[in-house]
Formats: sequence, C-alpha cells, structure tokens
Amino acid sequence: MLKLLLFVLPLGLDTFAVATALGIAGLPKRAQLRASLLMSSFEMTMPLIGIGVGRGIGSTLGSVANYIAAGCLIALGIYLLVSGEEADEEKEVASLSTGRGLALIGLGISISLDELAMGFTIGLLQLSIWLAVILIGVQAFALAQVGLRVGSRLGAAAREWAERLAAIALLGLGVLILVEQLAR
Repeated sequence: MLKLLLFVLPLGLDTFAVATALGIAGLPKRAQLRASLLMSSFEMTMPLIGIGVGRGIGSTLGSVANYIAAGCLIALGIYLLVSGEEADEEKEVASLSTGRGLALIGLGISISLDELAMGFTIGLLQLSIWLAVILIGVQAFALAQVGLRVGSRLGAAAREWAERLAAIALLGLGVLILVEQLAR
C-alpha cells in the first residue's frame, strides 16, 4: 500500500501542475469541471493500459522486472527534470480551454502519458490494479480542482514547483525500489 501511495503522489503533483497552468491561463469557471473530469478520466485509463503491458512483461521477466521498474521511474523522473515542455504546455492549455472532440482526446492522451509509464511500472511490480486506478482518479480530480484555483491566484511559480517536486519524487521512488532490490 505504501508503494502504491508513493506512485500516486508524483502523478498528483503533475496533475496539479497542469491544472495550475490552466488556472493561470484563466480557464472559464464552466470549463473547469470539464477539465478536471477530462484529466481524471484519462489519468485513470492510461495506467490500465500500462498495467496490462507491465503485468504481462513482469510475469515473463520475473525478478528482473523490479530492476526495470526502478529504471523506468528514474528515467521518467530525469525526463521530467530536464524536459523543456513549457511552450508545448501553453499550447495544450489553450487547446483545452477552446477545444472540442478529437482535440480534447488528443490533449487528454498527451497529458496522461506519464500515467501510462507509471501504470507500466505498477504492472511490473504486481501492485493492485483497482486500488491504483481509484487512487489515481481521486487524486487527479481533487488536485485538478485545487490547481485550477491556485493557478488563478499564484501564477507560474506554483506550476514549476509542482513539476520539479513530482520529478524528484519519481527519482526517489525509483532509487528506493532499486535499493530494496539490491538489499535482497
């Protein structure tokens, strides 16, 4: 259960960062609920895909799967720390506030790719699928709502802080899993 909570925390911070960007952009009140539902829906669906793939590969690879999971987490954390996605994120925010149909689906997929990677890692580690999906959905919706409100008040600094904290948490979790495996 503790591992699962440690997985969900970085995802929540990432959701908060995106929602804060939407709040900064001045997303209209009537669109805020739609944005929260969109983010939480995609963030609940993508880990299921990742978990399915991760479980299949994890059972095939056996104990090596834990090392691969640790490596995936560390790589994802490093990617989030060094990637310069701010310009792309601003485009995503603009398309969410005005988009419909396929544009929203594309946006939903693009903002939940880290959940796909996280689901893959959860699958490799054989953690509870349903508990993971419920925790991810609840945190995504709640932190999207908080981020929208905070973003309209605080600005870009809060978004940057949340993104960095999410990356550091993923790195820490990856190192923790790696150390745990090496200690066996």
